[in-house]
Amino acid sequence: MNNYAGPLYEASFVIDDEVLADTEDWLQDLVSRAATTAGIDDTRKFESGSDNQGRNLRSCQFQARDDSALNTLLDGFFADIDAEVAARFGDKVIVHSRVLRADHTHELATNEGLACLNCGTRLRGQYCGNCGQRSRNRLISIWQLLKEAFGDLLELDSRLWKTIIPLLIRPGQLTRDYLEGRRARYMPPFRTYLVLSVIFFVVVFFDPQKDLSFFFEPEPPPTAEEIAQKEEAQRLKAEKKQAEVDAAVERLKQLEAAGKIDGKVRAELEDDRGGLNITFGGDDEDDAFFGDCSKASISGDEDFPEWFQKRFTDERVKEICERNNARGIDNFRDAIVDKIPIALIVLLPLMALVLKILYPLSRRYFVEHLLFFVHFHAFFFLILTLQVLFNSLLHRLSLAGNVGTLVIVAASLYIPVYLYKAMRRVYGQGHLITIFKYLILLVTYLTGASFTLLGALLATLFSV
Repeated sequence: MNNYAGPLYEASFVIDDEVLADTEDWLQDLVSRAATTAGIDDTRKFESGSDNQGRNLRSCQFQARDDSALNTLLDGFFADIDAEVAARFGDKVIVHSRVLRADHTHELATNEGLACLNCGTRLRGQYCGNCGQRSRNRLISIWQLLKEAFGDLLELDSRLWKTIIPLLIRPGQLTRDYLEGRRARYMPPFRTYLVLSVIFFVVVFFDPQKDLSFFFEPEPPPTAEEIAQKEEAQRLKAEKKQAEVDAAVERLKQLEAAGKIDGKVRAELEDDRGGLNITFGGDDEDDAFFGDCSKASISGDEDFPEWFQKRFTDERVKEICERNNARGIDNFRDAIVDKIPIALIVLLPLMALVLKILYPLSRRYFVEHLLFFVHFHAFFFLILTLQVLFNSLLHRLSLAGNVGTLVIVAASLYIPVYLYKAMRRVYGQGHLITIFKYLILLVTYLTGASFTLLGALLATLFSV
């Protein structure tokens, strides 16, 4: 098996003495099944002695026909190995896996007279084996400068595309490869996360006409007719709201007359919403964001700590109202958008902690669980960016409608499916236990995302 043509998948097993005999039988059966599995050309099982704790070491090597066959096997036969070990032996057997490829380094000519200008290491080929710097030093043209700047974006074989494609279509593969040591071919996880998050916020929230308004002709002021129409719409809206309030009060009076509630209950329902109430303003005044701030107040805070009551007085609430009115609804919305990335970064370690609790026997460090969610959030930004760009293209081609709705539905369904498949591939447990843990993770994720985004909203509201 030294001169194989295709990639080699190696699974190493650390086995406790009490399950050694059963594991040997299972490994023999595994080799027999591999012999009849499509895409595997050869299989070899051998003993590797013992580790420093006296545990038994066994290894199996599977020669895949080619890279395409390897990708199929990683989703099927090889993925099931981890699940079978976890289901049959629990933590009595630990599995480590990696992909081995032919080393053609000896085919490179040695440049005896050249040394790396960055670290001084003797060069073999066009890149330094110590620091990675290219041997060429001179920048020949402006095109060379542009190519250096946008190389990862323009070159189809760059690490950017090698990262984005599996991130999008192979759930959990990047995380698994990184944990198993296959890292050089991909962009670093946190860089991937930052790049895709920046692209997402630029695509979704960047408005050229607003953010680059200097280059656009200003819109003409509203005409007297438009102003009158807007005032009439506001008046009708206020009348409708008042009619709804009057109807609710009348219904309460009818219930009171019928003896279903007493007058005290009706008064409480009309005048007191209970609990902590913060009112930022009354009716709209000159299109102010929060309305008339002279009516801003706080009530129901008697049961809260003294430090809370000192910081949230009526005067403080009025000040918050006036500051946000001066800020305007557009700037308020922009401020929330600015805090969303921080909220999502706060969410990452919280969800990694949940994974740590869900997989106590995985023997993975906290940062390895964190890596899982870094890649998942990177995928989340990527799929949303593609969805926004696709819908924008449909609008420009006047094809929006059912097609756009189908895209939104498909993307919405793919995201939870992606999370489940990523958990299955990275942690290697069976379908039933993974579904159970997936449901717990999904509930905690939605709860955590809601609270962190609510925190971003409150931080924006009270940042005065």
